[in-house]
Amino acid sequence: MGLVHADIELINGIDLEFVRRNTTDKDEMRSIKVCALVDTGSLMLAINENIQEYLQLPVVGKKRAQLANGNIVECDVVSPVEVRFRNRETTCRAMVLPGNSEPLLGAIPLEDMDVLIHPQRQELIVNPEFPDYAVTCMKTIPKVFH
Repeated sequence: MGLVHADIELINGIDLEFVRRNTTDKDEMRSIKVCALVDTGSLMLAINENIQEYLQLPVVGKKRAQLANGNIVECDVVSPVEVRFRNRETTCRAMVLPGNSEPLLGAIPLEDMDVLIHPQRQELIVNPEFPDYAVTCMKTIPKVFH
């Protein structure tokens, strides 16, 4: 399977909350549309320094990450970021990768939005079992060992 990219919208979660409380106009909300690599091997959302600067997301911590080339880098973690894809959204933290690195949409936001990779079309899709709303699995069936 090749690389899968998706057009997503990223929104400053603090701005979004001010809009919801009617203390800020919607046109003042910082948001950006990006094409992100859908990476099920990554856990988190990853943005780059340019996106972070544009959205003015607050740094809430630091985390080390191992890049695809094996290098380990320390990254800022920012929050809250709202991620939107089609009729789905989730709010999460994001790691800030250096420079103009490609944004990555990792497993945690993918699961929370209930979206899937369609292997034949090589694209991100909403879960066809629940096309109108996301469904979150709250438990798994335990395996029985003999």
